[in-house]
Amino acid sequence: MQIKLRHLEVFNALIEAGSVSRAAERLNLTQPAVSIALSNLEADLGFRLFHRDRGYFAPTGEAMLLHAEVAQSLLALARIEQRAHEIRTGAAGGVSIATNGVLAINFLPELIAHYHADNPGTRVEMRVHSSRQISTWVSGRQIDIGLIDTPVPVAGVNSEAFLLECVCIMRADDPLAAETVIRPELLKGRSVIAILGDHMVDRQLDRLLSEAGVTIERNTTGSYFAIARKLVAAGNGVALIDPINALAPLGDGVVWRRFVPRVDTEIAMLTAKDLPLSAATRMIVSRIREGLNRGARLPES
Repeated sequence: MQIKLRHLEVFNALIEAGSVSRAAERLNLTQPAVSIALSNLEADLGFRLFHRDRGYFAPTGEAMLLHAEVAQSLLALARIEQRAHEIRTGAAGGVSIATNGVLAINFLPELIAHYHADNPGTRVEMRVHSSRQISTWVSGRQIDIGLIDTPVPVAGVNSEAFLLECVCIMRADDPLAAETVIRPELLKGRSVIAILGDHMVDRQLDRLLSEAGVTIERNTTGSYFAIARKLVAAGNGVALIDPINALAPLGDGVVWRRFVPRVDTEIAMLTAKDLPLSAATRMIVSRIREGLNRGARLPES
């Protein structure tokens, strides 16, 4: 015996609707089609499901015993269809992202919000930690996506690098804001905010300053670029930071200028090696890639 799904749907609708006409309307079928489906199901099962006698229509005892199983089966099938839709559209499961801070404030929150607007069923987790810890998490498949400063400190990960040209930021009322381009000589005697941890940007800047014979003040340090911008906005000096944090429209009175010679920072996007990415992870990876490539393009200051 092979029972057709459509016949079970008709049976369930008849029980819940209470009449052939209402069941037909609910299923968008004709009344004869409902009656035929019911007769075929009864033939397959080998017993009657409804009393039908001169306008009297009511389920039999056997029908009531069967209905609970049918209703549960149809509900389970609906859940399977919903789950398949979630998997197909990338809404199944969740996506975990970790960053060392460079993109935690002025990049990922907005990106995640835009992603959720299109994919409201997907859970997204964002963590902030050190580059080494993030790399270890990705390598150990504890995090789906890692965003860190290069170099990548562990093996066993796929790495995609994004080179970003740093800019000099200052308050709009700073005399440096009158310049169109900032050169090392213009920083003489100024307080320049450093980035914690012997950052590659500070190393490049220190080399350029040494070559130009320029001395600066290093009396303030921020743990990452977004903090450096907050420090600048509060009047603690100037800073060289990435363009994503520099150009974020925060309304804090901070402006940016190109810095020459060029100073770069490099961000690596990490995923686990030899591990297929879920549809949701692939979507977010694509959006991060697009956002970083867009952020790397400086407009005219």
